[in-house]
Amino acid sequence: MRKYSLFIIVLLLFAVASCRKDVEVFGNEDISLGGPSENGFYGFYLLNEGNMGSNKSTLDYFDYTTGNYQRNIYAVTNPNVPKELGDVGNDIAIYGSRLYAVINASNKIEVMDAKTARRIGQIEIPNCRYIKFDKGFAYITSYAGPIEINPDYTQKGYVAKVDTATLAVVSKCIVGFQPDELEITDGKIYVANSGGYMGAGSSEKYERTVSVIDLASFTEDKRIDVAYNLHHIQADKRGDLWVTSRGDYKQLPSRLYFIDKVQQKVTDTLPVAVSNFYLDGDSLYIYSTEWSYITYSNVITYGIVNTRTREVVSRSFITDGTDKEIEIPYGIMVHPVTKDIYVTDAGNYVAPGILYCFTKEGKKKWSVRTGDIPAHFALLPKQ
Repeated sequence: MRKYSLFIIVLLLFAVASCRKDVEVFGNEDISLGGPSENGFYGFYLLNEGNMGSNKSTLDYFDYTTGNYQRNIYAVTNPNVPKELGDVGNDIAIYGSRLYAVINASNKIEVMDAKTARRIGQIEIPNCRYIKFDKGFAYITSYAGPIEINPDYTQKGYVAKVDTATLAVVSKCIVGFQPDELEITDGKIYVANSGGYMGAGSSEKYERTVSVIDLASFTEDKRIDVAYNLHHIQADKRGDLWVTSRGDYKQLPSRLYFIDKVQQKVTDTLPVAVSNFYLDGDSLYIYSTEWSYITYSNVITYGIVNTRTREVVSRSFITDGTDKEIEIPYGIMVHPVTKDIYVTDAGNYVAPGILYCFTKEGKKKWSVRTGDIPAHFALLPKQ
């Protein structure tokens, strides 16, 4: 689930309430988008978040071996699962032979067979957010407390350690308030703490640190001061960290920060807004849908950052003008072999979204309708 400002949450709840009778979950559909492609992967899954409170998270699949796009495959593959996938899909990943979907408001991680999407079981974690893996364990961030905009929120979040063989939670490590994405590198877990539930009243209420957890002892070693309202974090090929800040939607803009792994501190700040990113080699593909309380509108930007030189090398990776078709960019993936760029469009947040595919040169190849609020990708490798 993308974490919105208080204004946007109220707006979305109103939109859902007013449009609910006209909205439906699309059944399983199979659409041809061309012939088969041999690129080292069977295909990819796309997790659609669905509107909060509507229990409409769905799972789509693009099959590279046939060129077909399939919508809402979880419901058909698992017809006996009550409420299907659940409420608000927040992250998705493949580890070994299993597919893991983090379902935030349903307080669970759905575990499926990676090739068939057939349900294996679930992991129960309250207000779960993001997932990463290391040596047979899954590490999952949790807000721990209820979904509640509250400047006086007192429940700190944690990272849960889960045995992927038994799906049991074996340990927890307390971190900051409302921890979002995490990264694992060089024997440490880095966690982007946001404090997003607390900042609606005052920007000073936001968290502004990255927690550093020692993997061996599974204890928090330190905090790295970064900026208010952190969200995404990822390590580049050298093990250095890239962290995004949402800002406070008022005076403090969204920014991209660089943490030197040796110095364990921020040593560079790039003056670009970032809602989401995807790292391919040394290229960090970024986009921003930055909401402003001042103008009450979004400013949408795209770009590429060279993580080796720490420079913005492109102000748009869509070169044919079709970026104007995208109302609200919401998810991104770059294929590691073909370099095709995939961008999702959340549209108005209450109707089905759109997935766009662009060539590595930034030319539109195709687009297809998805579920509501398409957001998170997981490539299925050939093993």
